[in-house]
Amino acid sequence: MIKCVLAYSGGLDTSVIIRWLGENYDAEVIALTLDLGANDRDLGAIKEKAIKTGAIDAIVLDAKEEFVRDYVFPALQAGAIYEGEYPLATALARPLIAKKQVEVAREHGAHA
Repeated sequence: MIKCVLAYSGGLDTSVIIRWLGENYDAEVIALTLDLGANDRDLGAIKEKAIKTGAIDAIVLDAKEEFVRDYVFPALQAGAIYEGEYPLATALARPLIAKKQVEVAREHGAHA
């Protein structure tokens, strides 16, 4: 059995993949959700859904300060604007999510 950390949004795709990883790879899944400051998400409900769909643990990390300090501000200072209209905040979140996945994987002895 392998243990893996999944970047979990609470949406259909990431919810289905929890069970799929278990069934197809005999994986124990730790669902990881980052709080990046979007107030439109119920993080408690997302965590609960991850457990209900088969995750062995569901972790929600408050990463707002790190996201703004280390990703958003430097990008804005560099003029990172998509199609000249809006900041690349969504795309900027991806490296931070990956960084936190690795940290959680190491903390929990996960393989993937």
